[in-house]
Amino acid sequence: MKCRVLVDFDGTIAPIDTTDLLLERFAEPEWQGIEDDWKAGRIGSRECLVRQIDLVRATPVEMDEFVDAIEIDPGFSRFVNFVQDLGCPIAVVSDGLDRTIGNVLDRNGIDVDYFANHLEWRGGNRWRLSFPHARSDCSALSGNCKCSFAEGQPRELKVLIGDGRSDFCLAGRADLVLAKSGLLNHCRKNDLPHIAFDDFNQATTLFARWLADHVTGPAVSARASKAE
Repeated sequence: MKCRVLVDFDGTIAPIDTTDLLLERFAEPEWQGIEDDWKAGRIGSRECLVRQIDLVRATPVEMDEFVDAIEIDPGFSRFVNFVQDLGCPIAVVSDGLDRTIGNVLDRNGIDVDYFANHLEWRGGNRWRLSFPHARSDCSALSGNCKCSFAEGQPRELKVLIGDGRSDFCLAGRADLVLAKSGLLNHCRKNDLPHIAFDDFNQATTLFARWLADHVTGPAVSARASKAE
């Protein structure tokens, strides 16, 4: 039986929310009021992000310098290698920005597919956002509907690793959730199968133990034991 591993970016691979950090650095102050509307449930994340990115004032050079300073969890590369050695598909699925995620993964030499909202330079210091992975029936009105990435073979185990609201819907469809922060609270409140984790070194060990209990076969058992 195969596993499909889906990993959030902001607050998960990157310990901080890189989109919020970008807005703090480059957006006009009105972005915070829009954020408050989203947190209160008055608007979806898609509308929130469009309005916030429209307030950003940064040249491409400034944007790239900002992205170059973003650090990731140092254990993520090991986790990716472990999953890929098992032959399991792994992808980064984020309601953040593709320009940020792609550049950060490339800089760290991590070769995985990623799916996020598309940030496009409009010229000067202006930007716009589009949503290649949106769905009209998305219950969270997210820019990137993460639930669509859980649609696959019926015998394929779905594993989600995340930390926040954009992961809530997908958490209800996953066989395993490795969770922290807001996602951890959501899983506890809704009695969803989950394991709490702090970083990706711990996540590798926890995932290996779970695999040993749920996926049979000598290759899986050997690799799971090695990851302990």
